[in-house]
Amino acid sequence: MAGIQIRRYLDADADAVKEIFTMGISEHVPSSFMHLLKQPPTQMVLMCVFCALMTSSKSFLLPILAVTLLLAGVRQFVVYIFNRYIDTSFRQDLNDISGTYMKKKDSCFWVAEVEGQVVGIVACLPNENEPACLELKRMSVLRSHRGMGIAKTLCQTVAGFTRDRGYAAVILYTSVVQTDAQKLYEHMGFKKIREFVVPELAAKISNFTLIEYRLDLQKEGKSD
Repeated sequence: MAGIQIRRYLDADADAVKEIFTMGISEHVPSSFMHLLKQPPTQMVLMCVFCALMTSSKSFLLPILAVTLLLAGVRQFVVYIFNRYIDTSFRQDLNDISGTYMKKKDSCFWVAEVEGQVVGIVACLPNENEPACLELKRMSVLRSHRGMGIAKTLCQTVAGFTRDRGYAAVILYTSVVQTDAQKLYEHMGFKKIREFVVPELAAKISNFTLIEYRLDLQKEGKSD
């Protein structure tokens, strides 16, 4: 694509990568908040609080105020969860991208660059549970540069890297609220393997699920 360059990560990209990742993750706060509000336990708590205060106060004002404060608290809880995830991701790999991806076998980190600006990121490394697969990670594109095919090209870069190294498939995990990402992966031929709840109490309460996708490359590799 004209004007878009996909290249390997350089240490000078560190700040841009962290900013793109943080912005991309933070965009999912509103949809995650709405997802939480749709869950029966959340609706039951809000309704019980409203009805209890309505009965005891004989007024609409107090229960409405209380529910409003509860909703604000729920949103702050969602923000906290996402901020914690961002911090964990930094500690796990984004604070040392070179050591995690660039210096290890069958791992890599790429950036998409437009006119000298880093606008997209993606990485891959061997999956811990599926030795025959590489795992696509940290995919994100700045909102201002979406619709240009950058995410698709980044996915294709990972698929090519995986196939060249003789792995059978690319796998990835995305959340239930990342509907645009799900559409992209399915359009590119990824198949939904399973949907599961994150093994944390907050995730179980909110029914926050992850979706595993897989792109098989074996047939394509045999035909090369």
